[in-house]
Amino acid sequence: MTHSLHIIGAGLAGSEAAWAAANAGCPVVVHEMRPLRLTDAHSGSSCAELVCSNSFRSDDSDQNAVGLLHWEMRQLGSVVMAAADHHQVPAGGALAVDREGFAAEVTARLEAHPNITIARGEVAGLPPEDWGQVIVATGPLTSPALAEAIRAATGEDGLSFFDAIAPIVHRESINMEIAWFQSRYDKEGPGGTGRDYLNCPLTRAHYEAFIAGLLAGEKTDFREWEKSTPYFDGCLPIEGMAERGPETLRHGPMKPRGLTNPRDPAVKPHAVVQLRQDNKLGTLYNMVGFQTKLKHAEQVRLFRTIPGLENAEFARLGGLHRNTFLNSPRVLDERLRLRARPRLRFAGQITGVEGYVESAAMGIMAGLAAAAEMAGRDFALPPATTAHGALVNHITGGHIATTDARGASFQPMNVNFGLFPPVDAPKKGADGKRLSHSDKAVARKRAYTARAKADFMAWRAAALPER
Repeated sequence: MTHSLHIIGAGLAGSEAAWAAANAGCPVVVHEMRPLRLTDAHSGSSCAELVCSNSFRSDDSDQNAVGLLHWEMRQLGSVVMAAADHHQVPAGGALAVDREGFAAEVTARLEAHPNITIARGEVAGLPPEDWGQVIVATGPLTSPALAEAIRAATGEDGLSFFDAIAPIVHRESINMEIAWFQSRYDKEGPGGTGRDYLNCPLTRAHYEAFIAGLLAGEKTDFREWEKSTPYFDGCLPIEGMAERGPETLRHGPMKPRGLTNPRDPAVKPHAVVQLRQDNKLGTLYNMVGFQTKLKHAEQVRLFRTIPGLENAEFARLGGLHRNTFLNSPRVLDERLRLRARPRLRFAGQITGVEGYVESAAMGIMAGLAAAAEMAGRDFALPPATTAHGALVNHITGGHIATTDARGASFQPMNVNFGLFPPVDAPKKGADGKRLSHSDKAVARKRAYTARAKADFMAWRAAALPER
């Protein structure tokens, strides 16, 4: 192999992509603009600098999708997980790290690798053709020049600069004794059936209590570098709409018009919260129009006051912040390559995954895929029953391409069991008695992780026999 793989960005995804490709025998050049040009959030020049939390979240690989992802990454020799394990600090069941020690170790490992060269300087615009294979791993703070070049290559709706995230609920946690399926006015629409939304009805008392709680709830603040990013009219936070008047939401995302509760047709709901299927598996439903700056604990508390969502389990909570991410289901192929320019791969948060380890995991996948392609080898990504495979499947085809007020609906997502194909889980214990709700939830999570680990090891043995 004579040509080098060029990787733009030395964050978590870029570092993992470089490490995975280099360990597969591929010469790698990592381009990092810091410290010559800093971002609004980074403060130093180390690779894999953590700019927000120092936590990689749960390390429980038996009952948690994030912990399962940690486990899979360790099976692949992840440089991020190795450094995290070496620099762990007390955090209960979470994997938290000493930031400086963690970043210093990742940097030292990359600099010492014989197949890796780190080049300091900004890549302004798309990389030159003579670079050949390239992985873009620039994260949510991609430099303006490169971001505009990517947008030109993908089309106007190919790259977003602002997250307007609605909460996503696990379908099985919605109370179907209260909620019902119906589209507004029973409209079928393209590919629809007239029963395309789940509807949760609110009485006047429910609605007024919800509005009061929404206005009083504690909100997060924009970071300093986000404050210049304006809201779009089509993605105002629900609390911003409520501030315009108590009836605003009832004439917006919570309007009851065109909906009839089949359990009590004579009584019209005062307001309705609609949920729309979010993935092709039908395991996740998003709360339509419910982007918000409420703090996460406030969201859980308030949204569980909505009839039908009293026991809701959330795959993702709402948010609103500046971000740079691709409309990946439209512009990327199943191997994370840009359809319009297949020599360009993308990895990390720019692909539409959310979170440190999710970004790093996509770096591993991009690095392995690029190294295999450059060596002329076939490479199959992990199956969707694994954490890595579920994430790749979501960003490249598992999302349902519905349309919101801004013309796009794809939003970044953390790894969660709602992205995995459904699994059979025991409903009875060893004594033959039916399991309680909480015990069934534990059994279901263990079934997901047991299947994932078996499938992941089988994939690794076939795809990476040298490991």
